[in-house]
Amino acid sequence: MNAGQIIVMILHILLSISLVVIVLLQSGKSAGLSGTIAGGAETFFGKNKGRTLDAILSKYTSVVAVAFIITSAVLVLIL
Repeated sequence: MNAGQIIVMILHILLSISLVVIVLLQSGKSAGLSGTIAGGAETFFGKNKGRTLDAILSKYTSVVAVAFIITSAVLVLIL
C-alpha cells in the first residue's frame, strides 16, 4: 500500500463515521401519535429553529454522502 491509498482509506473511514453521526442527529420525518397530540404545544420559534437545524443537517448529509460515494469509487479503482 502506498501513501495515496492509505490517505483515501482514512478519508473514507472518517466520511462513513460522520455520515452515521449526521443521520442519527436528524429528527424523524413523522412524529407519530405523540406529534399529533403535542403538535400545538410547539411555538413558532421552536418550529423554525428545528427546521433550520434539520435543513442544515440535510445539506451536510447530502454533501458527505456524495463524498463517500466518490471515495468508494476511488478505492475500487486504486485497490
